[in-house]
Amino acid sequence: MGRREFLRLLALAAAAGASLRPRVSEAQAAGELYDMPPFGNVSLLHITDVHAQLLPIHFREPSVNIGNGQPPHLVGEALLKRFAIAPGTQVAHAFTHLDFEFAARRYGKTGGYAHLATLVKRLRSSRPHALLLDGGDSWQGSATALWTQGRDMIGAQKRLGVDYMTAHWEFTYGADRVQKAIAELAPIEFLAQNVRTVDFEEVVFKPYALRTVNGIPIAIIGQAFPYTPIAHPRHRFPEWSFGIRERELQARIDEVRAKGAKAVVLLSHNGMDVDLKLAGRVRGLDAILGGHTHDGVPAPIRVGSTLVTNAGSHGKFIGVLDLRVDGNTVRDYRYRLLPVFAGLLPPDAAMARYIEEVREPYVAKLGEKLAVTEGLLYRRGNFNGTFDELLLRALMSEKDAEIAFSPGFRWGPTLLPGDVIKLEDLMAQTAITYPQTTVTELSGAQVKSVLEDIADNLFNADPYLQQGGDMVRVGGMTYAIAPPANVGRRISELRVHGKPMVANKRYKVAGWASVREDASGEPMWDVGSRYLRQLKTVPTVKTNEPRLTG
Repeated sequence: MGRREFLRLLALAAAAGASLRPRVSEAQAAGELYDMPPFGNVSLLHITDVHAQLLPIHFREPSVNIGNGQPPHLVGEALLKRFAIAPGTQVAHAFTHLDFEFAARRYGKTGGYAHLATLVKRLRSSRPHALLLDGGDSWQGSATALWTQGRDMIGAQKRLGVDYMTAHWEFTYGADRVQKAIAELAPIEFLAQNVRTVDFEEVVFKPYALRTVNGIPIAIIGQAFPYTPIAHPRHRFPEWSFGIRERELQARIDEVRAKGAKAVVLLSHNGMDVDLKLAGRVRGLDAILGGHTHDGVPAPIRVGSTLVTNAGSHGKFIGVLDLRVDGNTVRDYRYRLLPVFAGLLPPDAAMARYIEEVREPYVAKLGEKLAVTEGLLYRRGNFNGTFDELLLRALMSEKDAEIAFSPGFRWGPTLLPGDVIKLEDLMAQTAITYPQTTVTELSGAQVKSVLEDIADNLFNADPYLQQGGDMVRVGGMTYAIAPPANVGRRISELRVHGKPMVANKRYKVAGWASVREDASGEPMWDVGSRYLRQLKTVPTVKTNEPRLTG
């Protein structure tokens, strides 16, 4: 290696936080990261939004998260500064997109239930009374979860030692499957105070659990995703209604307090912005352990006397909340959101055997090589991701469409340059129960209306009117957006393949994941796999991003 090349590599390493000092051993690094002395007399472990990822993965955090400039809307350097995390470190890699490829190759993959099981056992060795809570979105996100209707994940949850869970994507398997799955969960308890019958407003699921932990009576209240019938096909659970149900939640808090609970925790799938607002409008909650928006927030945000947290996604983190309860009050707390680095945690042997067994019938099919990527393929982002862009191109190519829409889903692992794109990787971006592709004709005015409606769901100033996803991804067209504007005035400058969009002209539009009951096209993974097999090599993808005007 020449001097110039050596200096260039040294500069790259320095930019990513490397140094010339000897690297610490994995055991030492694991000790520094995971040795967390117990505190207080109540301990809660929290995972959420695993999206059926049994194996370790890479997952790139967003580089843009538009909002009020406060957590959870901080990314990159701003997040590191707010939470005093040293740049270029292993922890900085877990929480940000910075130098992602370099850091991902250096620090390895995150998550994986065998590694998560090791960490849970380690934490419980010093906190034998700790409860493990799962915030939902655990049974969806992989081919094996789809093909087994979540049974592979239920087995993993039970072996991990989950005590309580709530839900979101789980409901998309349909009401009958959800009811049967809950029976399979035992002894795990499924909690959701905000799901009622449509006709008589009767409670569908157990709303809360009372548990004595270390001699302290505590209550865990479940809060499922409030907008499930809007975001997903209503016909899959026609007899259930959802919602935030703030008044009913307050009644439940008062009820468990009257029954002697000295600490009350909400296991929520609202999304963090909704939780922050909710915390200011109800009384008597000590903590909200939140999910849905996939925000890895290193420390709780205090709203009055309530601690609001969000524990990331894809098995990448586990939240540890230690409480000191004295009398009828939480007097103090300690919290850490621990990154789950597979390279620092040996796999738990029993969990690893289970994962191998449950995957064995599908391994050959999932391992099919579709293509090789030359660039980074990721999904998470307010407006687009490179894997989303790939799906859009597949839709336009295979369906001969002028425009393509792809949902702003936040789940799906990241692939590094040079990685083989296997069928399993494509399924991890598309594995849902309503994957049908559609081809329709929409006028320019209708396209604008669709974009305006989705933008309002994302950027409405009132968190209770947000659904917590990302903006629909678009192909074949460009537009400008003003997130702070009022509904109907956010979207402008629409162009189709460089030409101004005409309001009364009709365009051929391809999409997928329609919530309509009559959608009948081929599944998105068939479209994507056919496109990738033909492509063989995926050049570095440039995302199609809207122009921000406000």
